[in-house]
Amino acid sequence: MHQNMGPSGWWPAESKEEIIVDAILIQNTNWQNADHARLLFKNQTDFKPSSILAMTNEERQNAVRPAGFFRNKSKAIYNIFSWLDKYNFDYSAIKSIFGTDLRHHLLQLHGVGEETADVLLTYVFEVPTFISDKYARTLFTLLGVQNLTDYRSLAKRYQLNNDFTIEMAKDFHGLIDEFGKVYFHPQTKFNKSFLAHDELILK
Repeated sequence: MHQNMGPSGWWPAESKEEIIVDAILIQNTNWQNADHARLLFKNQTDFKPSSILAMTNEERQNAVRPAGFFRNKSKAIYNIFSWLDKYNFDYSAIKSIFGTDLRHHLLQLHGVGEETADVLLTYVFEVPTFISDKYARTLFTLLGVQNLTDYRSLAKRYQLNNDFTIEMAKDFHGLIDEFGKVYFHPQTKFNKSFLAHDELILK
């Protein structure tokens, strides 16, 4: 994928705070809707933690609204930023404090499911993690892997090996999603892709 597509440049954001907001906004919607909401957040807060935490509940919900599920997503953004504020948004310190339990603690936060937790681990806390999102499951299925019904069905079967650096992990997820945007709408376009005749075998 890297040879054919080049580096993905993912996650396309100017700060980790922007990535956190993006990761919540993209849940259960498309990139167009999430991007509309992201621009509202950028215009109102420039993704500064103090500005996001200072927003009223109504202001947050209105900014989230284009991405759908605005009440839950607004609450999720507030709760995550409130939790990070306890540690002064020192991501390295948080990673050090929680160690291998960090994913578990992220999953305790409102609005953070397994996919969002893995996105935050990779792009915010610099922990190389395979993100088993819908694009990844679609790709692996098209490459011959069976019974990928939900996030865990792929995540429990495939994880990055120790050779993956954090930059490689970020790029891998980005490449899969960029590939999916081009070749999965509709899925028949996959047959014309450079991976069409490949097969993936998971041990």
